[in-house]
Amino acid sequence: LYGWEPGSKADWAVVDGAIRVSQGEKGLLCTTCDWSDYELRCDFRAPAATNSGIFLRTPIVPTDPAKDCYELNIAAPEVSPFSNGGFVGRQKATEYVPATDWRTYEVSAVGGHFTVKIDGRPVLDYTDPAPLGRGRIGLQLNSGLVEFRNVKLRPLGLTSLFNGRDLTGWRNHPESKSTYTVTPEGAINVRNGRGLLESEARFGDFVLQTEVFSNGKHLNSGIFFRSIPGEFTNGYECQIQNGFKDGDRTQPIDCGTGGFYRRQNARKVSADDFTWFPLTLVAHGAHMAAWVNGVQVSDWTDIRPADPNPRKGLRTEAGTLSLQGHDPTTDLSFRNLRGGEMNPR
Repeated sequence: LYGWEPGSKADWAVVDGAIRVSQGEKGLLCTTCDWSDYELRCDFRAPAATNSGIFLRTPIVPTDPAKDCYELNIAAPEVSPFSNGGFVGRQKATEYVPATDWRTYEVSAVGGHFTVKIDGRPVLDYTDPAPLGRGRIGLQLNSGLVEFRNVKLRPLGLTSLFNGRDLTGWRNHPESKSTYTVTPEGAINVRNGRGLLESEARFGDFVLQTEVFSNGKHLNSGIFFRSIPGEFTNGYECQIQNGFKDGDRTQPIDCGTGGFYRRQNARKVSADDFTWFPLTLVAHGAHMAAWVNGVQVSDWTDIRPADPNPRKGLRTEAGTLSLQGHDPTTDLSFRNLRGGEMNPR
């Protein structure tokens, strides 16, 4: 259950590749991250007597599904007036699809517009005139057994941060010894170091996605974020280092790709050198997390007192992004850089 947090005491567990719950205090098992706009896919299965749901843009302990979250229901018509596919307290599904066997929810949440499909069949099209901007995703225990598997999310609303032709929107730091070029294939390549290529755009609570290629064994680089503009390597660092010890990916060398340098090591190394791998970075408030090759590898909250300097304390103020050249051996490339600020709650 890494990357999930319960809002009540219940018997949440992973059984046969699925998240399962059947008894305990009513409540949610939530993602530790907030999300704004996204596509969500999730398989679910529940007996006919179960009443459960998937909560969208929710606090960890919601109070009213018609006001402080969106509850995508899992229930038969005999159990709830809002059956499978409906938003509790907001809008009913257009048809009932039983869920006693595995079914797949497909959800699109963009601003105030939500669409829901079950096994590819549209069952809900809902627009909230006063939408909630962001929140967690929660799996509910209400009454009865319910199971969830293949929970997958794709962020939406991200904009390109690199045009694939030149370094417009980025600047090489005056103290940099690194060389940053654009490859014929349309990637940013960094060689040599120490150095930083800094974005002109600033991000506070954000989602960033990119693909990375390490053209050497166990090379060291990173993505700095919420950096103080113009200062050299003064921000949080999402590490890039694909080495691990003794053939064990749970023993990263030097923090590990997706870890937060000097804060939290990656729990496993999910990327390899000499091949492109995707990296997703999320930061909101004091919390930050990273995914590498679709696997969440870090989940960290900065509990230090607030400070405008991230070396000294918690920085939530928006700052620049930077691509690091670590040392003379550096040879890494970045492509498909996309990012976006989260909507306010």
